[in-house]
Amino acid sequence: MLSLVPTPIGNIGDISLRAIELLREADILLCEDTRFTKKLLHILKERYQTVFKEDQEFISLHSHNEQAFVEKLEPSFFEQNVVYVSDAGMPGVSDPGQTLVRYCIDNGVEYEVLPGANAVLTAFVASGFCQTQMLFFGFLDHKGPSREKQLQEAMQNGYTTVLYESPHRLEKLLREVAKADSQRELFVAKELTKKYQRYLHGTAEEILEQLEGNFKGEWVVVLSAGESHASSAISQNDILALDLPKKVQAKLIAKITGENTKVCYQRLLKN
Repeated sequence: MLSLVPTPIGNIGDISLRAIELLREADILLCEDTRFTKKLLHILKERYQTVFKEDQEFISLHSHNEQAFVEKLEPSFFEQNVVYVSDAGMPGVSDPGQTLVRYCIDNGVEYEVLPGANAVLTAFVASGFCQTQMLFFGFLDHKGPSREKQLQEAMQNGYTTVLYESPHRLEKLLREVAKADSQRELFVAKELTKKYQRYLHGTAEEILEQLEGNFKGEWVVVLSAGESHASSAISQNDILALDLPKKVQAKLIAKITGENTKVCYQRLLKN
């Protein structure tokens, strides 16, 4: 069968007993990065005296080769104990894994998914935003109209929304959020469960001030729920790019976002 095993996102103490048991008994370990998995198993040997099955096979399975790997699979491959682990966290959540699950469903292969460490839910709870519903957007596209459209959807869906962001694009994201809604409350978490874990609350501008230019680390950004607006083919930036008076721009932006026209006009005057 196939077992998808979550691994700690930082603190090794978050590994579960079931996860250790499946890793110990695995014949084949499919790994997002074999180096990370071998390091994890070494730590488990040293810290918890875990004895692993001899002659375990480690196979690299990452986002770039996942589809090609699955296309060559035969159901007989899973007659052994096969375990998939990503580098950290829950397989299939911004990591490979879901294609393997789909293969098992389509080919009658038994599989199970263990619960475990997950940055999305950890940050959602830590945010303190009192809403039971949330949306997870993962990483936005790096640039261009698709990123702008995704950010607009993240800002205007009416739910608490969780994003991942890399350290070299975090400042860009915060400035984009500040431009779209200067009053939106955010929660930003750095290095969850690790030694230098840090929680930050405030508007995008307030968080930028708190960070003082230090964007190193792994980040999760939680946007508090704003008002839900119907998606539009035209964005605020499209309107701002037009050669129109500020008052006209404010009226058009208010039409697509639901923002108060006067408030929007005053915001445009400050930019």
